Amino acid sequence: MQIPDYMVVPSLVVVVIILLGIAFWARYKTVGPDEAMVVTGSFLGSRNVMSEEKDRKIKIVRGGGAFILPIFQQAEYLSLLSLKLDVSTPEVYTELGVPVLTDGVAIIKIGGSVEDVVTAAEQFMGKPTEALKAEAQEVLEGHLRAILGSMTVEEIYRNRDKFAQEVQAVAAKDLKKMGLQIVSFTIKDVRDKHGYLDALGKPRIATVKRDAEIAEAEAVRDARVQKAKAEQEGQKAELLRDTFIAEAEKEKVLKIASYKREQDMAKAEADQAYFIQEARSKQSVVDEQMKVELVRKDKEIELEAKEILKKERQYDAEVKKRADADRYAVEVSAEADKA
Repeated sequence: MQIPDYMVVPSLVVVVIILLGIAFWARYKTVGPDEAMVVTGSFLGSRNVMSEEKDRKIKIVRGGGAFILPIFQQAEYLSLLSLKLDVSTPEVYTELGVPVLTDGVAIIKIGGSVEDVVTAAEQFMGKPTEALKAEAQEVLEGHLRAILGSMTVEEIYRNRDKFAQEVQAVAAKDLKKMGLQIVSFTIKDVRDKHGYLDALGKPRIATVKRDAEIAEAEAVRDARVQKAKAEQEGQKAELLRDTFIAEAEKEKVLKIASYKREQDMAKAEADQAYFIQEARSKQSVVDEQMKVELVRKDKEIELEAKEILKKERQYDAEVKKRADADRYAVEVSAEADKA
């Protein structure tokens, strides 16, 4: 299929752009936080670039990325991870001529500044990590021997931290020239083959044992004293508690007695009021009965009076009737006599 003439130029431009993109992607290098990329060559720019003798420049890239120009630039990597070194010395004579052996542990790493990375790149780029560790170990062991020769066994024995700090401070200057820094340095062991340190420690051990025994005896004594005080306080507390209980019991009994007395008085008053009310009720009943009896008697008297009056009236009527009858008889008789 033939491409039209008007599509040739745009197609070439697209192809060129794609090729440039692939080339850029292939030549763009990234760096992790635990490493540094050392870029050498031309057209390095000015950021994180150091110039050396004869106008030789080195660019350091950390925690980012950079485009490496083909032909003109080259990139290599340095690890910034820490390294552990076991440092030891053969017998070294101290200030007073006592031979001792020491073991220590150092943690080192390439410094974080651009200058440190450039210095380390100059000395260790392309070398294995073991070479870096070996050179740093030689420096540390040399200074360790030097510091041992300037101190007494007693000073080393009693203050290992100061001893380690002096070694670290002196060795750090030389390691700085190699682009390295000491993260930490610790003395693990100081010993000798003649029993000097053991003899040096015996008085201290005896003192510690003695102090421990004294402390134990004092602790036992204090425990007994505290126990006696606690028992005494306990007895006081029990006595106080018993007193409180007795007083509470007494108060309870008094309250119960007072309540019972009040209850009895109230009951007596209630009983008396009941008897009085009962008497009043009986009296009221008697009064009512008397009233009823009086009414009954009044009724009887009234009835008797009425009966008497009735009888009187009957009697009067009978008397009048007999009188009238007698008068009539007299009148009749008189009339008869007249006739």
